Parts: sequence; structure tokens; C-alpha cells
Amino acid sequence: MVNQAITLGGLPITVASCDSAARDMIETALRYRGQNRPPQYVTSANGQVLSMCAAQPEIRTLFEQADIIHADGEPMVKFSRLMCETGLPERVATTDLVHNTANLAQKQDVTFYFLGAAQDVIEAAVANVQKAYPNLKFAGFRNGYISPDQEEDVLAEINAAAPDILWIGMGVPLEQSFIVRNRHKLTNVGVIKTSGGLFDFLSGRNKRASEWMQNWGLEWAYRTWLEPKRLAWRYLTTNPHALLLLLTRSR
Repeated sequence: MVNQAITLGGLPITVASCDSAARDMIETALRYRGQNRPPQYVTSANGQVLSMCAAQPEIRTLFEQADIIHADGEPMVKFSRLMCETGLPERVATTDLVHNTANLAQKQDVTFYFLGAAQDVIEAAVANVQKAYPNLKFAGFRNGYISPDQEEDVLAEINAAAPDILWIGMGVPLEQSFIVRNRHKLTNVGVIKTSGGLFDFLSGRNKRASEWMQNWGLEWAYRTWLEPKRLAWRYLTTNPHALLLLLTRSR
């Protein structure tokens, strides 16, 4: 399947809905099963990522190696419809995509592996997803605290588990770096999807903004209200830069 992409804020963004993105992940995972080849690398971009990639070439390189980059930001959707020949149908937020994909996966015997977060968080995330999708199979899960001398053992564990879809939640750019560094070794995995703080939401530790805030592209404001010390400076510096990039580097 060939995915159409547009340039948005300087990055190639795949034109997809949550439903089509989920179907593509499932189809690719099944197609790659048993092929002994590097997995498909799927990631996401929002305003912060656009700003980081423009300012730091080494991070941009990590994103450019992805097979698919989804738009995980409502402002990106709105700007695509103003600035690009093809507009994005909707935001593909990982916190939504995981549910679309899990629903399909449990019907087609596609397995998941969760990697990231603290041990109690990842355990709660897996338990909640299994409760919501009782026929979904987990090949395994592990917390994201991996020292350099543990990395090869973790890769071996994942390959032995042979998950169809590996969800990695370590934050930008650690998760992208982990994939680029190790993708060629994970030949028993079908698809790798970066996940950011997904497991915090799945575990119930964090809550999403209300639907109207999501629709108006204000989820960043809600998150800043919850964690002002950690996020206020980030959004004050990256949002204006991302706006400029969307206006000048989109087509």
C-alpha cells in the first residue's frame, strides 16, 4: 500500500484517518509476519516536533527515516486544509489510534507489545487495554528504563516474543533514536509505533482534555494547565515557531 504524503511544517506527513491508519498497521503487520525483515517504522508529529526538527538536524534525521509520520495535532489538520493541495482528513492522535488498532487486532489475531513508562504504569496500561479488548493478545510488555548494557537483552526478549506491533513510549527523541538504532535487529516485529506518553493515558495516570478542546486544537493548553512547570516554557517557545513553519514550509 502506497501512502500519500504532504509537506506540512517541513515534514512529510501521511494523509490518513485514524481508521485508515489502523487498517494499514494491521495489514502491514500481517504482511511482514515471518518475513525476517526490519519492521515498518511509524511515528507522529505535532507542533513541538515540527519546531524541534527545524532547530535540530539530528532530530530531523530521526524523523526522516520513518516510513510514516502521522499528524498528532489538530492545528496541523487545519493548516493542511489552508496551505496544502490535499488536506488531512483528521488528526491521528496515538491515544485514539491505539484503540482503533486494538479493536481490529483482536479480530485478526494481531499481537501487541508495550515498551515504556514505569513498571506500575505499564502494568496498569496493559491491564486496562486487555479489559477493554478481551480478545487482544499481548506478546509481552516491559518498562522503558533500559540501561545501555541491557539494550541487547531487551531486543532479544522482544524478538523472541515476536509481536506484530510494538508500541514504544519513551518520548521524543528517545523513542525515535531507539528505533533507528535498533530497527535492523528487530526482524521478528512487524510494525513499530512511537507512542510518547500513551501509557500514562492508558493506565489512567493522565487524563485527556475534553472533546471540545481537542477539536479546537487546545489540548496543549489543558496539558500545560495540568503540568505548568514542565510544559509552559516548552509550548511558549515551540508553538510560535511551529506556527511560522506551518505558514512557510507547507505545500
